[in-house]
Amino acid sequence: MEIRHSTEKDFERIMELYEHARLFMAEHGNPGQWGPTQWPPGQLIHDDIFHKTSYVCIHENMIVGTFFFLAGDNIEPTYQQIENGKWIGNSAYGVVHRLAGDGSVRGIGKFCLDWAYQQCGHLRVDTHEDNIIMQNLLKKMGFTYCGTIYVATDNSPRLAYEKL
Repeated sequence: MEIRHSTEKDFERIMELYEHARLFMAEHGNPGQWGPTQWPPGQLIHDDIFHKTSYVCIHENMIVGTFFFLAGDNIEPTYQQIENGKWIGNSAYGVVHRLAGDGSVRGIGKFCLDWAYQQCGHLRVDTHEDNIIMQNLLKKMGFTYCGTIYVATDNSPRLAYEKL
């Protein structure tokens, strides 16, 4: 597998991946994370592509996964406040959001997260409390649970993880 920046030509496929992810999450006990709002909206994905923060995962010339990645100092405003815990590092970090795959290849999530971690060596991720599959992946990959953050778009709690 390989990772590259998304382009506008990838937009329809990216939206298909998110539709697949919404269905998968609903079938696995997590209908509330993206389902009710049909998250993420298309305009956000166009913006991510424009700002070069949208990536796709390629396997045998097919897009099988997608995610948002950005690295820098204090890049995620919702991470400024954390409850019931604390972040373990204060250095610049990367953040991954909106990770989705089509289920055709095992290990897409791990591959994407490993790639992001290799870019910066300090990664933060959050997920819905019902997203047990993502929580298990993060724990298996050596991420540490740090506390609860709140997403600005709907003010709902998310479990926050970090890897240094």
